[in-house]
Amino acid sequence: MKITFGFLLALISISSIVQSQPVPRPVKQVLINNVQIFNGKDEKLMTGNVLIVNNLISKISPAPIPTNKSAETKIIDGKGKFLMPGLIDNHMHMILAASTLSQMQQGEVGAAFIRAGVEAGNTLYRGFTSVRDLGGPIFGMKQTIDAGVIPGPRIWPSGPMISQTSGHGDFRGINQRPVSLGGSLDHSENIDACIIADGKDAMLVAVRETLKRGASQIKLTAGGGVSSSFDPLDVSQYTEEEIHAAVEAAADWGTYVTVHAFTSRAVNKAIAAGVQCIEHGQLLDEATVKLMGEKGIWLSIQALDTAGRADFSADQKQKKKDVANGADAVIKFAKKYKVKMAWGTDVFFNPPINKDQNTYIAKMGNWFTPYEVLKLITSDNAQLLALSGNRSPYREGKLGVIEEGAYADMILVDGNPLNDINLMVDYDKNFVLIMKDGIVYKNTIK
Repeated sequence: MKITFGFLLALISISSIVQSQPVPRPVKQVLINNVQIFNGKDEKLMTGNVLIVNNLISKISPAPIPTNKSAETKIIDGKGKFLMPGLIDNHMHMILAASTLSQMQQGEVGAAFIRAGVEAGNTLYRGFTSVRDLGGPIFGMKQTIDAGVIPGPRIWPSGPMISQTSGHGDFRGINQRPVSLGGSLDHSENIDACIIADGKDAMLVAVRETLKRGASQIKLTAGGGVSSSFDPLDVSQYTEEEIHAAVEAAADWGTYVTVHAFTSRAVNKAIAAGVQCIEHGQLLDEATVKLMGEKGIWLSIQALDTAGRADFSADQKQKKKDVANGADAVIKFAKKYKVKMAWGTDVFFNPPINKDQNTYIAKMGNWFTPYEVLKLITSDNAQLLALSGNRSPYREGKLGVIEEGAYADMILVDGNPLNDINLMVDYDKNFVLIMKDGIVYKNTIK
């Protein structure tokens, strides 16, 4: 991303802003005894103990696990509570979620990064140890978290979303000309929130540039959107040739393309072009969902509220209702045709509701059993993250599971969410331990 004075100021300031959530010191070994283990895949629980060495799960056993007394070992009595993998949100916009649209368009960029740094810590303390960021200037934030400067989840970054002129990622005003017609780059492009690219050649440059900067997957906007001002929901965006160019360029780097799309026309075009994942899809017909199942295309779905943001126009509020109300039929179709599903929240430009991130987990209980929900937000979501292949920024251990050799990303829940999925909503009370990468960030076990 472009290095500006505001960005440098943000990096300097973030660590002092988040001192209420410092990054804890790692220890060589952590032993968690006496827990009910949900491994992320199987409904049946195991009563046992878990040994973490550095950042990986070393041993899981129903019997006591001896430890090296000469090593620095932290022993935690789990008191029979529910141990599960850390949560994964497969559709986030970490930078954009921390600010309003007005703040991003008119405010100091450094302030937006400071807010995002605080929100990254809040996300981790809601139990989300991994997220897939699908649009925004996220690379610097990811590097800051990975370096241990501030707390936050693992991030699979898409970088700037790639949009056609007049597409869902085109944030220009109605009278702003595109660069190709003599205009200048918009603020949203200057801060790397998006890239506007038209035509096969421009698409190849946009994808290659984004991969160079560290994208783990590519995000295109292939159809109309709710929050965008000028594109109706029913429009499809990009030609099949343009989308295929992105797919081919991403495949050359061993990764994949996912697209923002709601309608059957947009999704069928994306599938024909070789896209492997669809974001949203709440307006799909049954035939298209069936095709996704047959071809093994992922559906990254969200259960949204019908209410729009305060700054939405009447048209945007109606679009939000249409999308939210469409989820029921599409999820039922997806279950019928065994479509590979992932889950995310897709909240942005509305900071007051970030604290409600976990409520979207409980909403999935309208279609899934508690076990299916927990599997969806852990091991199923991790399978989608794995599509990034060697572009994944974290390849040392498995994710979304509690098993030997997996990353030590986990939460300890006071209560059994297999019996009551609503326990996941009150994270501050019910998540008594949060660990990421073998580091204990929260421990309130009494």
